[in-house]
Amino acid sequence: MLSSSSLIWIGALLLGLKASLTRASDFQHHAYEEMVRALFAVQSDCPYITRIYSIGHSIEGRHLYVLEFSDNPGIHEALEPEFKYVGNMHGNEVLGRELLIYLAQFLCEEYRAGNERITHLIHDTRIHILPSMNPDGYEVAASQGPEFNGYLVGRGNSKEVDLNRNFPDLNALMYYYEKHNGQNHHLPLPDNWELQVEPETLAVIKWMQNYNFVLSANLHGGAVVANYPFDRSREPRIRGKTTYSASPDDKIFRKLAKTYSYAHSWMHKGWNCGDYFDEGITNGASWYSLSKGMQDFNYLHTNCFEITLELSCDKFPPASALASEWLANREALVSYMEQVHHGIKGMVYDENNNPISNAVISVAGINHDITSGTDGDYFRLLLPGTYTVKASALGYQSFTSTVTVGPAEAVQLHFYLKVQPKRTNLHVKFYPNKKGASTAKIPPTNLGPR
Repeated sequence: MLSSSSLIWIGALLLGLKASLTRASDFQHHAYEEMVRALFAVQSDCPYITRIYSIGHSIEGRHLYVLEFSDNPGIHEALEPEFKYVGNMHGNEVLGRELLIYLAQFLCEEYRAGNERITHLIHDTRIHILPSMNPDGYEVAASQGPEFNGYLVGRGNSKEVDLNRNFPDLNALMYYYEKHNGQNHHLPLPDNWELQVEPETLAVIKWMQNYNFVLSANLHGGAVVANYPFDRSREPRIRGKTTYSASPDDKIFRKLAKTYSYAHSWMHKGWNCGDYFDEGITNGASWYSLSKGMQDFNYLHTNCFEITLELSCDKFPPASALASEWLANREALVSYMEQVHHGIKGMVYDENNNPISNAVISVAGINHDITSGTDGDYFRLLLPGTYTVKASALGYQSFTSTVTVGPAEAVQLHFYLKVQPKRTNLHVKFYPNKKGASTAKIPPTNLGPR
């Protein structure tokens, strides 16, 4: 039987990877300080394509560090999509944390070795990796170790709050809007929402608001399946019964989930951890209904499409299993990132070629819009096909175009919007007041309830 290290080398040959890979003996769990050292080591080895920044702190004061990969770190380049991976949201689900550390090391090593695939990915994508959203919970789980870790010990943050039940509940609002023809994207947050979430959740929400992410995955453990929106059921909960809760982008979400599942060594086979998921994917609500989760929040409050990746039966696998788990997930992690380059993308300009931010991009037949970013660029994930796409912005005339999307890289579709013609001036009538002077009176133009 081949050892883990032998399997890694065979996998490297099959994939044409040029860099020397980490030895199996080097695969280990990283406590917080070790994780930080590993991230800064990557930044030191690849200083021209990486940047480390913190999006905030945990309750106990640990930084939530993000490692960015880009040919221009720290800068959003127009028409270059933003991608993110988030690991260790549940502190005791640790495989995602380790895989993201290994992924960072791998991207750096392969870039330095001249791997064309990885070089192309880094040059054309801005990649953000958050290995641990819940470093406090990890330390609690790690104190027990892999052998004795309980199913829930360390799952929440230091206040034992489950961070994946801690985001503002936008599903209920979305389902209400569906019935009343309301807004279908960028749903508003409730009043005082910042006081209702944990510091880690707050940091991640602010992060989402500050970067125009297009695609994301959230790495968990306890099962082996790619889970996609919606997580919350539209129907009332009935014990023992679940219902499929499709998003407007159900087809593309299924494609994204299958991309990971089939690139994974065994996820797509379906039978894992005593459960069966056809093709290794599941609609969240069809599995079990979940409220206030991060996956659906991404889709309903931002432009980002996110799926949840359950990657191991064992929430805290022993260090001896990490090398084989890395080999099983490596191609899937890279293939999933490449999906950010499908669909359509483009710029929204005014007549003077000035970019228009916050323009709404609508696709006929899909009841979910996205918006252009600060630089006027937009990204819309779509399956191959022909689509009618409309761009609109406040103060401008909307414009509609037809585009055919292929299976390769995103098709560029730019919009040039004309300024909305000014309305005809209102007729002003003058009425004498009691003192004989004339007073202007403008007829009301809006008698609505507000």
